[in-house]
Amino acid sequence: MQRAEEETGQGPKEPSARARMVTERLRQEDAERALAAGGRRKWFRRKPEPVRNEPPGWRTGPAWQEREGRSGPGRLKAALAIVLIAGLALVVLRPELLIDRLTGEAEQDAKSRQPLAAESVRPTAPPVEQFPDRPTLKEPFRGSPAVQWAEGEGAIELPEAQASGGLTAAQVADGLKLTKQLLVLSNLDPATLRGGRPDEALKLLEPRQDSVYGMLVKAMAAPGKEQDPVSMFTRFDPAEVRLVGDVVKTRGRMTFEAGQRPGEVLVKADYTFVYPLVRAKAGSDEVTRTVVRRQLTVALDDPKRYAVTAGTVAVVDYPNDIGNSACGVYDGFLHPSFPSDGLVPGDAPSGPAKDPYDRSQDLHQGDEGCGTVSRT
Repeated sequence: MQRAEEETGQGPKEPSARARMVTERLRQEDAERALAAGGRRKWFRRKPEPVRNEPPGWRTGPAWQEREGRSGPGRLKAALAIVLIAGLALVVLRPELLIDRLTGEAEQDAKSRQPLAAESVRPTAPPVEQFPDRPTLKEPFRGSPAVQWAEGEGAIELPEAQASGGLTAAQVADGLKLTKQLLVLSNLDPATLRGGRPDEALKLLEPRQDSVYGMLVKAMAAPGKEQDPVSMFTRFDPAEVRLVGDVVKTRGRMTFEAGQRPGEVLVKADYTFVYPLVRAKAGSDEVTRTVVRRQLTVALDDPKRYAVTAGTVAVVDYPNDIGNSACGVYDGFLHPSFPSDGLVPGDAPSGPAKDPYDRSQDLHQGDEGCGTVSRT
């Protein structure tokens, strides 16, 4: 049978070397495909990695905060929230702070506090309204044009004296100094302001001039509507009010010119004084202001031509305008009102409202009427 198979060619044959190589290669490829297929299934079984292009913390909760701990950004957020709440509370209590920042009021207020140059000519209009705000004990001139004015007697600057009207430069200089002294002793002297008798000021007035000196002496003894000391002297009742600090703001100018008579020089002074006040009661803190403008004209006469008293001046004219003082009271004192005061019966203002800081118009002796002030 074996021979027959060999003869017929039907017996089994051994695979050739090439066939074995092909078979082995196919087996290896099958194994590699199986391995590759198994690897892909394992990758899909793994939990997907988070998408890295998501915003930090998006859908992740506070895990990153927990890793950082409570002393990290969480506490920073809490601190920022506290600051924000405190800022909002401050704006509610002091809204002007925010308004100042937004509107530039703070910068304007700083500019409004810069000192003004001395007044050399009469203004043509009232001062511009300041940012409205109430005066305080710390800032008694706040909200007033006077915040830019000079203080006290330093604001009363004398012009350079020159010979005029038959008087020498030295005589004119002496007359200018006497005029300043009269203004200071009448409107700035602490004793006079506290209601004291202005004896030193009276000594500067020509005693032969009964219409002025004589009237004022009588007025000090028995003040009344026809003879009121405040027509020349600024005096407050110490039982009623007191000054805030020791600063009185002052603005104005002084000039001189030859008079109509030979040997005469006229000195003209025009000054406004601003007085901050509180009630005399201890602990009072509500501040008000009284504004007094005085136009004073005095005559300097040549002693060789006229009978004069050395060291005095003769008053020619002395009109005044007093802002914020009770109407119808003639007791020798000024009586300012306060914002919290109501009108006293029978003492209501009857005239038009006036701006006490308006220095653009002349005053006239004998002007009557009692109006309201548009500001103090």
